[in-house]
Amino acid sequence: MHPSARNAAAAALAANNQGKYWQFSHLLFENSSRLSDATIQNIVKQLGLDAEKFNRDMRSAAVQNLINKDMGEAEKASVEGTPSIFINGKAARIGSDNEFKMAIENELKRKKTSPNK
Repeated sequence: MHPSARNAAAAALAANNQGKYWQFSHLLFENSSRLSDATIQNIVKQLGLDAEKFNRDMRSAAVQNLINKDMGEAEKASVEGTPSIFINGKAARIGSDNEFKMAIENELKRKKTSPNK
């Protein structure tokens, strides 16, 4: 897991409380190679968020509990990172667009020939 992943998740959820989840997430990914508290606070300013509310929400029990819940579910599903791809509930180890296309086609063929379709 990225060292700043938990803070980034909390930041995105805090931004969501101000209706800016997608804008915030987009900027987090743009800055993923240099994520830090300072970077997060710069994004807060850039988007014109209420910094006091944002920081309070980011540290809130509700946000931290949601992250803990999501991490527990990810662990149960054997998610090792993001992005992760699942095809019909099974983790798919895919390295290219072509492998992704082939995995989908193979699953569709398997479903067509399955007696339980």
